[in-house]
Amino acid sequence: MKSRVLEQLGKNIKRLRTQNGYSQEEFAEKIGIATNTLSSIERGFAFMTVTTLEKISDILNVQPYELFYSTNENQIDMYEYILRILKKIKHDNYKLNTLYKIVKSLFG
Repeated sequence: MKSRVLEQLGKNIKRLRTQNGYSQEEFAEKIGIATNTLSSIERGFAFMTVTTLEKISDILNVQPYELFYSTNENQIDMYEYILRILKKIKHDNYKLNTLYKIVKSLFG
């Protein structure tokens, strides 16, 4: 059975890893663990040594305790969705211009 703490820790690690552009394979190699171990950590089924926790926080440029913070997942999901859309339309002048006009009308 997963604990809520491990689940939150795993979600935060995955979110920060992807925000920093690391694949699971790249990140696991950087911190010196197997990819399947990182997968288990991110899904909340495994914990790690303190040394691995420190490596993760160093690479992700956060304090270790920040990895345990509960976050507003809905807000993070919306933000990540917007970023994905921006990456998809970055070379589509029509869609980028349309989105620009919408954002500009909202925020001046």
